[in-house]
Amino acid sequence: MRAYIDVTGKTEDEAIARALEQLKLERDDVSVEILERAKSGFLGLGSCPARVRVYYGEEEEEAPAPVQEEPPRRPAPRKKEAPAAPRAERPAPAPRAQAAPAPQAQPAPVPQDLGEEVDDEKAQAIRTFLTGLLQQMQSPAAIRVYQPEKGRYKILLEGENLGALIGRRGETLDAIQQLTSYCVNRTGGRVRIQLDAEGYREKRERSLEHLARKVAGKVVKYRRSVTLEPMNAYERHVIHTALQDVPGVTTYSTGVDPNRRVIVAYDREKK
Repeated sequence: MRAYIDVTGKTEDEAIARALEQLKLERDDVSVEILERAKSGFLGLGSCPARVRVYYGEEEEEAPAPVQEEPPRRPAPRKKEAPAAPRAERPAPAPRAQAAPAPQAQPAPVPQDLGEEVDDEKAQAIRTFLTGLLQQMQSPAAIRVYQPEKGRYKILLEGENLGALIGRRGETLDAIQQLTSYCVNRTGGRVRIQLDAEGYREKRERSLEHLARKVAGKVVKYRRSVTLEPMNAYERHVIHTALQDVPGVTTYSTGVDPNRRVIVAYDREKK
């Protein structure tokens, strides 16, 4: 049974932040209903704080049934072309230049905000661990380590046919990232590890944002909740962020990892 608390603040965001601090939870663990929006009044008179209701805990059994995504439409069959005339009844075609070979796939470009590669103690530990792991997996790849900000390391794997390192919906990549983080953070200061291959993370993020907007449109149109597929914490965060300012919808998560899902629900108070 989901419980809730009502909290006030100068703004909706401040009220939500106070609730999360009281509950010791993350935004991903709760759903929010705006009870009353903040009003500034005139010259300080008649002002009113924002009031929100924050739900937490397990979802009730009577929660709306998941709405399955529509299967992709198959393209219309192409019209059959008329059979070509016999060779003897048409002049021989002029000789054609030999087609150029298809260009080989190039490694994903390195984002400019990553700067130069680093080779400090943490970077060396990252390279050592990943080199051994990739050898065991028989998946050779170049390992590029960057430090876009203090306490965070971005690792790019470059090579050919890295699909096996990415896995279905990035599951293998997530597992390698978790193992790397555990190994590097066993001693010394703790740092964040972000692992990517073939630009998968950015592509996945754009795909999730597109999915979020598409589902939000259905929720508002039909006024029914939609339960998305199981996602990891980062992907759920992408969905929550993409829809946090969309009128008519609210989001919250339910279930336990690795089967935790985002629910996009209709919110008439947010219109």
